Amino acid sequence: MGAPRVTVEVRAREAEALEIMAREVREGLTRIPKEIPSKHFYDERGSHLFEEITLLPEYYLTRAEQALLARKSAEIAAVARPETLIELGPGSARKTRMLLEAGMSVGTLHRYVPVEVAAVTAERSARQLAEDYPWLAVHAIVGDFERHVEPLPAGGARLVAFLGSTIGNFVPERAAGLLEGIARMLDDRGWFLLGTDLVKDKETLEAAYNDKRGVTAEFNRNILKVVNRRFHGNFVPEEFEHVAFYDEKLERIEMHLEARRAQHVRLGGIELEIDVEKGERIRTEVSCKYRRETVESLLGGAGLELSHWYEGGGFALSLSRRR
Repeated sequence: MGAPRVTVEVRAREAEALEIMAREVREGLTRIPKEIPSKHFYDERGSHLFEEITLLPEYYLTRAEQALLARKSAEIAAVARPETLIELGPGSARKTRMLLEAGMSVGTLHRYVPVEVAAVTAERSARQLAEDYPWLAVHAIVGDFERHVEPLPAGGARLVAFLGSTIGNFVPERAAGLLEGIARMLDDRGWFLLGTDLVKDKETLEAAYNDKRGVTAEFNRNILKVVNRRFHGNFVPEEFEHVAFYDEKLERIEMHLEARRAQHVRLGGIELEIDVEKGERIRTEVSCKYRRETVESLLGGAGLELSHWYEGGGFALSLSRRR
């Protein structure tokens, strides 16, 4: 067997990524209420903490999705018959393996294209998967999947996977724009696999984001450490309380950091100074929860038609294609 075939294509250079982050942090911290986009959680420490979260007893999402994929990956591969699997934000790629093995079993899959914002994560995961699956060509793209996906490597029927209910981190307007971009990736042979967390009782939802060990709280506060490091800031993360609650009207979890005392914050790297009052909150994440009809409507608005719906453990996988 020859050496693993791996390509790592960097579409977002460090300087560009930092410039985008600077703009988003500035815009978020100068609006009312203040906000830091959730995608900035994921430095090395943040990624490690999130992996810990997925193993917590309260955090059902990852287990539910993995169980669903274990049951349905073969059927998904048989329907889509992908030659290329494109995955947006795969992280450690634990769930990816089920789709890769299902694609291999139907005899069509030969290429995997992960789109990952962190270069170190992308390269490490790409090389490990290529080593574990010698028949697979891996073309990793380093970039923000809202900005740097197109154009994609050419070749055959595509299955685009967006798992983990990451779509829930986008308010509806931004989710619609993202899905329109995904629809453009698909031709008549292409399919889109979406993972969505479903609406369920408030107690279960709030427990998942307020674990007893405090890992989610540490993960939440870590975003201030990321901002401090990137922009020479003086946030005091320990002086912020982790707050997560379910908004039943909007059907979404919101995560915030609430100041225990007033702070004057300076981010020297972007020449920004702000005051955070005692009790003021900075929103760090939304996590929308869905019903089948809301998923179908969201897909339809992007020109996608729901074809297959798989549900279990309060989670859903939907398979759709261009209308």
